[in-house]
Amino acid sequence: MLSVAVPTWNPQAALLIGIVLLEAIVLYVGYGGVERLVGPRLLALLTRGDDAARR
Repeated sequence: MLSVAVPTWNPQAALLIGIVLLEAIVLYVGYGGVERLVGPRLLALLTRGDDAARR
């Protein structure tokens, strides 16, 4: 038989979920910034060689 009772919310679980979500957001923004700064030069280095990356 199904129960209609609402389970209680655990504050520690909510804190852990919040921390993991915040960490994911920080990593997403951080890696995006690194990709914007390093990406074009690295791509030029890999596709055209060392001379194109120095420009």
